[in-house]
Amino acid sequence: MPICLAHLCSAALLAFTLAIGGPTASAHAEGAKSGAAASAAGVIAVPSGYGMIETVERLKKDIATKGILLFGEVDQGALAAVSGVPGVKPSVLLMFGNPALGTQFIGGRPQAGLDWPVRMLVYLEAPGRVMIAWTDFDWIARRHGLAGLDAQLGMANRVAASIADAAARK
Repeated sequence: MPICLAHLCSAALLAFTLAIGGPTASAHAEGAKSGAAASAAGVIAVPSGYGMIETVERLKKDIATKGILLFGEVDQGALAAVSGVPGVKPSVLLMFGNPALGTQFIGGRPQAGLDWPVRMLVYLEAPGRVMIAWTDFDWIARRHGLAGLDAQLGMANRVAASIADAAARK
């Protein structure tokens, strides 16, 4: 119970910080600054200023600092190598979220659970070019017909952009 209370307090603090105009912009504003907007498939991708391992570690550190739960990490590149699948570039998928926020998206639409918890992918696009990608929450809302959650979607977009920015910026 104390852990749940701590997470709820962290979530409330994060919500308050973002509501009063935290230092990060929404994913759309971030995309406008970095030239990365959501693709037709709803994917936002930004370059990292660091290598694969450091990018993943920086993401995990920022997720923890924000009091967000890290549900899992999947090293997809390693799985491909172990499975004997050639040609798969390094990629690591992180799954994280704030249950107090994320479960609001699946309340009326259980299939929206396909897109929660949040997933952020770190992948090697080309030698020396590491990318961080995630799905735009407004796109997810359209996909699942979610309405009346503009404030929650805005917060999710801002938090995701903030996490990516903290890991990507030198």
